[in-house]
Amino acid sequence: MDNAIATQVAEWLAEAEHAVVFTGAGMSTESGIPDFRSPGGIWTRFRTVYYDEFMASPDARREYWHQKAMGHREFADSQPNAGHLVIAKWESAGNIRGVITQNIDGLHQIAGNQQVLELHGTARQIECQDCGARFDAEPLVAQYLETDEAPKCTECPKGRLKHATVSFGQSLPTAVLSKAASWSQEADLMLAIGSSLVVNPAAELPVIAKRSGSRLVIINRDPTPLDTMADLVIPGSIGEVLTAIDQAG
Repeated sequence: MDNAIATQVAEWLAEAEHAVVFTGAGMSTESGIPDFRSPGGIWTRFRTVYYDEFMASPDARREYWHQKAMGHREFADSQPNAGHLVIAKWESAGNIRGVITQNIDGLHQIAGNQQVLELHGTARQIECQDCGARFDAEPLVAQYLETDEAPKCTECPKGRLKHATVSFGQSLPTAVLSKAASWSQEADLMLAIGSSLVVNPAAELPVIAKRSGSRLVIINRDPTPLDTMADLVIPGSIGEVLTAIDQAG
C-alpha cells in the first residue's frame, strides 16, 4: 500500500472527532467466512426461505434451520482477522465512535469492539419470534443437528425460534437503523470497509455521512457505486490496508 495514502488516512483519523467505521462481508472473508453472495456462498446453495414462509409453515422452519445449521458451521470457529483487531484498537483508543456492520458473525465484538450496530442482526443468538426471548445459538444448532427438528422456545407456548438475523422479507431493526443514520449524519470521517455498497438501506449510510460533510474513505477489493463520491478509494487486502494505516498513525 502507498505510504502516502496510509499517512493521509491516519491523519484524517487523528483529526476526526466522530469517526465511524462501516463494514460489509469483505471484512470477514479474511477470517475464512465466505461472502454469502459469492460463488459457493450459502445464498447460492439453498433456496431462499422468506420470513412469511418461516412464520407460517413448520416445513419452511425445518428448511430454514437446515440452511442455518450449514452456514453456522462455516463461521462458528472463525476468529477476528488483522483488520478486526485494528478497528477494535481504534475504538479502545478513542479514534472511532464505533462500528456499523452489515455482518452477522459477531467478529467485531470478539475482537474487542464495544460499540457495534448490527444492521442485519447476529447469527450468534437465537430469537423467539413470538415472545422475544433470546438464546445462545450454539446449543440450539447442536440440538437441531441431533433431532432434525426446528427447536422451540422454552419461554412461551408458540415458540417459533429463528436466528436473530434479518431474513428476506423481514424489516431491518428500526432502532438500530435509526441510530446508524444518526451516527452517519454526525460523522466527520467514515471508513466504508469491505462492502459492495449496493444493498439498501445500509448502502445509504455512507451517502448520508458524505452529504452531511464527512470525509469518506472506501476500502474494498472491487469497485463500488459510491467510489466517485469518496475522498479516497483504496483497493486491496483489508487487513493489510488497515494495518498500514494504523502503523502510519
